[in-house]
Amino acid sequence: MSEPMTGLTRSHRCGELRSSHIGQEVTLMGWVHRRRDLGGLIFLDLRDRSGTVQVVFNPKDDPALFKKAETLRNEFVVAIVGPVEKRPEGTANAAIATGEIDVKAGQLRILNAAKPTPINIAEDQTVDEGVRLQYRFLDLRRPSMQQKLILRHKVAKAVRDYFDRQDFLEIETPMLVRSTPEGARDYLVPSRVNPGKFYALPQSPQLFKQILMVSGMDRYFQIARCFRDEDLRADRQPEFTQIDVEMSFVETEDVYRMVEGLVAHVFKTVMQYDIKLPLPRLKYSEAMDLYGSDKPDVRFDMRMHEVGDLLKGSTFAVIEKAIADGGVVKAMAVPGMAGASRKDVDELTAQAKTFGAAGLFTVALTGEGVKSSISKYFEESVLSKVAERAGAKAGDLVLLMAGPRMQVVEPFGKLRLELAKRLKLMKKDDFKWVWVVDFPLFRFNTEEQRLEAEHHPFTSALPEDVHLMESEPLKVRAAAYDIVLNGNELGSGSIRIHQRAMQERLFKAIGLSAEEANQKFGFLMEAFEYGAPPHGGIALGLDRLTALMSGVDSIREVVAFPKNQSGVDPMTGAPVEVSTDQLNILSIGVKQPAVR
Repeated sequence: MSEPMTGLTRSHRCGELRSSHIGQEVTLMGWVHRRRDLGGLIFLDLRDRSGTVQVVFNPKDDPALFKKAETLRNEFVVAIVGPVEKRPEGTANAAIATGEIDVKAGQLRILNAAKPTPINIAEDQTVDEGVRLQYRFLDLRRPSMQQKLILRHKVAKAVRDYFDRQDFLEIETPMLVRSTPEGARDYLVPSRVNPGKFYALPQSPQLFKQILMVSGMDRYFQIARCFRDEDLRADRQPEFTQIDVEMSFVETEDVYRMVEGLVAHVFKTVMQYDIKLPLPRLKYSEAMDLYGSDKPDVRFDMRMHEVGDLLKGSTFAVIEKAIADGGVVKAMAVPGMAGASRKDVDELTAQAKTFGAAGLFTVALTGEGVKSSISKYFEESVLSKVAERAGAKAGDLVLLMAGPRMQVVEPFGKLRLELAKRLKLMKKDDFKWVWVVDFPLFRFNTEEQRLEAEHHPFTSALPEDVHLMESEPLKVRAAAYDIVLNGNELGSGSIRIHQRAMQERLFKAIGLSAEEANQKFGFLMEAFEYGAPPHGGIALGLDRLTALMSGVDSIREVVAFPKNQSGVDPMTGAPVEVSTDQLNILSIGVKQPAVR
């Protein structure tokens, strides 16, 4: 059941028609969104990407055409020709842009019929994600999904417009690169013309954008595809897109200003949302001490406060040991939870332990006074001071943890977020930004008993800390910075190393021999010897930015054709096995994993 489009040219898109078009004959093409038979008339909602318009079939005008319209079903692809008319008095629909007019059907061509769909396009219902991904071509017809991809397009365009005005060059970097396994696992690509050798898909354009600075490009950006072979989750895909930026002759303040200008421009252009600049900043150590996270969500307060000095000298062994061992005692006020039952507190304690906490203590500011799980160790006046320092008010519950610093602040930070979700303190349309700065340059890998780079091994140390590189490397701070939006690391960057001697010092600190460093990064270090300028930059996640602007939790919602959490594309079936002939051409074989 299909007819040719021959002789018809679409004059308008469905969502474009307004009262100003009344009297014009139009040719529309799209999908049947809904069909309603009412009072001897057929009303058809015709949809394309621009929106919907109502088409009316009247049997008195053309009985044969009306009979043909009776065969239409949802998702049929049709062409309609007819005049635009004003809707009868009292029937206008203010909910849609085309609600003041109808199109009176004069011609109908069924360009393609459709089977009943496993996804209801007309109703924005919750659908199992497996079904959505399998039938992504239908899922993407849903207006809500199309709006997300339209928003993504607008974000990308705003990014390009901004950087063009700032005199940046958009330069593509290679997709087939050398494997440098220093971060996540690489996706490897065998070379047919070089048997036994492999390319890697880029985890980021990091080395190439530094080479571009050495090349004198001065200001570079790219909306770059990147690939990492790592475990997947809602905010992670094996292939993702980042806004990649690099500049020559800059310091951290220059990068902050440029990036702040970018996000302000994007939000104003796409959402008419004003971002107050400059953005606030937190040192890494402050972020951990106050929020228990290096990507703090600052839409709500509930900060941690050190209270060890108020509780020192008691008979409570847990707190005394924490203080004696150089640990911390942290308190956090939870609004309105003073009435939490014993069961509620036990559940919170169990939750805290799953996050790695040793235990949890409470102080409740009730109408009957202060009630606490540790009241037998402390006077009420002391517990009141703890609550006051935590910022608690009447009706609030104060939580306390004690122990080694990181074993307190990290679990406390996770519990903070869990409580904020329960109390609905995080609004998706409330955008709160913060820079996190002064990260450590190194972290200690306890499994491998060695230092490794906190960000990546091309990050500069702060000049005042360079002298500690060999003697006290864990005290060295990096000229690195993250931009955080609503508790999500939106972007990460740094001032880069641009001198060979300094790069070799850092490689040596993380246990990379001169021979290994030269084998993996020799081309970069050689480039540094030919006049490399000081440079720095950042990479921001386009997928994550669009998801946050759309108010969704998963970046799969804003990626046209994502993989599921197993790295599989349910629509195409990728990845798939390939033939022995294909493997032979590439001079490789497949080894089946051992059965466990």
